[in-house]
Amino acid sequence: MTRDLHLTGDDAADRLLSDDDFALLTGMLLDQQVAMEVAFAGPAKLRDRLGSFDAATVASMDPEAFLASFAEKPAVHRFPGSMAKRVQQLASAVVDDWGGDAGNLWREGDPDGPEVLRRLKALPGFGEQKARIFLALLGKQGGFTGDGWEAAAAPYGEAGSKRSVADIVDAESLVEVRAAKKAAKAAAKATKA
Repeated sequence: MTRDLHLTGDDAADRLLSDDDFALLTGMLLDQQVAMEVAFAGPAKLRDRLGSFDAATVASMDPEAFLASFAEKPAVHRFPGSMAKRVQQLASAVVDDWGGDAGNLWREGDPDGPEVLRRLKALPGFGEQKARIFLALLGKQGGFTGDGWEAAAAPYGEAGSKRSVADIVDAESLVEVRAAKKAAKAAAKATKA
């Protein structure tokens, strides 16, 4: 399924995310403790370093060789060791459970939103929040129309929200999402104090 995503500020990286389901899923996995643009540019860095980027290739690579590609400057993630391992675990899950096609997670068997959420949460590195955000991204920009996706992705599925990567469609919306995330973090910090 072709999407027209604008998440990284780099046309080639955005094209890969738009065209490749495994790349998009991997970008979402990497979206923690680094800027969104850095996380979602990760699959393009890996493709450029490895020559290709698909679940079967990543899953079958020697872990040390994959880590070396992951850690090469500029590193794909600020925690190359743990995140390289997690990406290989994700690739293995896609190969073993979804026939090597990440898109089967949201296409196989014509699933509804709650089922896709369940499938996403079963993946390595996908907790409740990350799975809901990714489901919202699929629904808002990826053409996924399974029944109940908005409610299953709540609050990220809400129309017109500026909460997550699911709401980024251009440079202006990136700024709005970043401001909303900063405000949410400040509110959470104030609540703990």
